[in-house]
Amino acid sequence: MRKWAKEHGLLLANVGCFLAFFVGMILSGAASYSEDQQAHGEPAVSVLQFLGTGAFVEATFENWESEFLQMAMYVVLTVFLFQKGSSESKPMGKEAPQDEDPRQATLKRTTPWPVRHGGVVLKVYEHSLSILLFALFLGSFFLHAAGGVDEYNQDQQSHGQPSITFLQYLGTSRFWFESFQNWQSEFLAVAVLVGASVYLREKGSPESKPVAEPHYETGA
Repeated sequence: MRKWAKEHGLLLANVGCFLAFFVGMILSGAASYSEDQQAHGEPAVSVLQFLGTGAFVEATFENWESEFLQMAMYVVLTVFLFQKGSSESKPMGKEAPQDEDPRQATLKRTTPWPVRHGGVVLKVYEHSLSILLFALFLGSFFLHAAGGVDEYNQDQQSHGQPSITFLQYLGTSRFWFESFQNWQSEFLAVAVLVGASVYLREKGSPESKPVAEPHYETGA
């Protein structure tokens, strides 16, 4: 068990942080939502009731949407684009292992099944990471809008205004403001990491070049 935990430590730590912060978000969100309800003469809600509100769905998937978009775009952009001196870029002027054609690889027992199978299966597998991330983005985008229109219509009704449809909500400035405010921050963070890794180091991290490596050296 200890060996397994060590081998999967990075994943476990991130999942643990996610669960802790997600629970914190739910508890604080339910409290904030109830305070807002009471301020408008409405009853407070339980934590379970909060999970069924448009406010919770909107807030959750509004953030997930931007994270998956950032990761999907980053995976695709690093296929074609380079940043001289950055550990986040493939090396320049020489072949990278990621560019090797799997069809020319020597097949072994440990070779992933899609590579051994070939054909359409391999074609999909070659891009499976970006496919997954874009699918998660689109799913989160849809759920962000679904939760958003529910919350928007609740606000409309409380002010005596008519409700709108899902498609109408997609055309509102509110929906796009929520999306853009998250998207811009994600790409800013990536730009800072790409640029800072040219000149700054973190000893022991695969996201950094070796500490003594020259600034102009590109790649990990």
